[in-house]
Amino acid sequence: MSETSAAPNPAALRARAEIDLAAVRANVRALRALAPGAVLMAVVKADGYGHGAVQCARAAVAAGADWLGTATPQEALALRAEAGLPADTRIMCWLWTPGGPWREAIEADLDVSVSGMWALDEVREAARAAGRPARVQLKADTGLGRSGCQPGADWEELVGQALRAEGEGLLRVTGLWSHFACADEPGHPSIAAQLTRFREMVAYAEQQGVRPDVRHIANSPATLTLPEAHFDLVRTGIALYGISPGPEVGTPADFGLRPAMTLSASLALVKQVPGGHGVSYGHHYVTPGETTLGLVPLGYADGIPRHASSAGPVLVDGKWRTVAGRVAMDQFVVDLGGDRPEPGARAVLFGPGDRGEPTAEDWAQAAGTIAYEIVTRIGTRVPRVYVNGEQDG
Repeated sequence: MSETSAAPNPAALRARAEIDLAAVRANVRALRALAPGAVLMAVVKADGYGHGAVQCARAAVAAGADWLGTATPQEALALRAEAGLPADTRIMCWLWTPGGPWREAIEADLDVSVSGMWALDEVREAARAAGRPARVQLKADTGLGRSGCQPGADWEELVGQALRAEGEGLLRVTGLWSHFACADEPGHPSIAAQLTRFREMVAYAEQQGVRPDVRHIANSPATLTLPEAHFDLVRTGIALYGISPGPEVGTPADFGLRPAMTLSASLALVKQVPGGHGVSYGHHYVTPGETTLGLVPLGYADGIPRHASSAGPVLVDGKWRTVAGRVAMDQFVVDLGGDRPEPGARAVLFGPGDRGEPTAEDWAQAAGTIAYEIVTRIGTRVPRVYVNGEQDG
């Protein structure tokens, strides 16, 4: 079963990102098996890492995800309103700025993250206005240095004031959490240091009377490689979509994961050119001899990294090709080496890799970045086509 929000005939599309929802469901089951003592949060921020938040959220919940996670409250509110999820699905959001939609989040039964007193103050005021308690998760900065409350006096004040507000019926502390800095680098000394700090900060909060539903610090790499970090809940982001957090962690197949996105386009033109012919802006590629060129109608406006110029791999007509010259805003060229596929032939930029095509990790290596960026940057001009939407039998 397939669907697309952009066109009724996927085969006629200029380009498409095919999302295999069966792979998402299978990945959820594999991840749950790796962390059997914890519940699973499927992180669907950034429009499901480019895969489609609503569709992937539905697939993840159908496969047994207990929570959903987003960065912004707007993402979480949209999920609650549009995804048609079971009423008891817990949704957490953590990237707040002053004046955010706290009251709307409370009324939508979202779990909101609080890292400091300004946020706690705004939550209390919003709870009074809403006439109902907020669900609050206190975030500890255990060493990442981004959001989160610093240990020591700051943490003590935040915990104390949260408990006071809980006593007044304005909120309930539902979670204590943090985030790793280097879990994708197995053996990095910061991992053990952060785990120790997290245990200390959780212990302090619980000694003061906090009774959280969940304690959590494990992201995708920690879920895959650090059982001691699983606690009550694991937050799986990139792994949910079948992509490894990095080569050092292992391949998707090592963990029973399958990449869910396949990005492809229809060749817009195939033509013969002589040797010495410059290709694309700046003529950074010049044909070494008479050859054929294929025009792929995708460019950096669609999220194809310009840093992959003269390096990005593409499967055309059963062979790996390489981007010839610069990636332009809407298109790039591949040297077909004299082969002459018909216009409209499929050019596959990346996919699971088991049909001979490159993977998102291959593009990450070509562009000097990480696979997270490759999939999340695919833009809205590229329609998502969903396949295998029905639950597995």
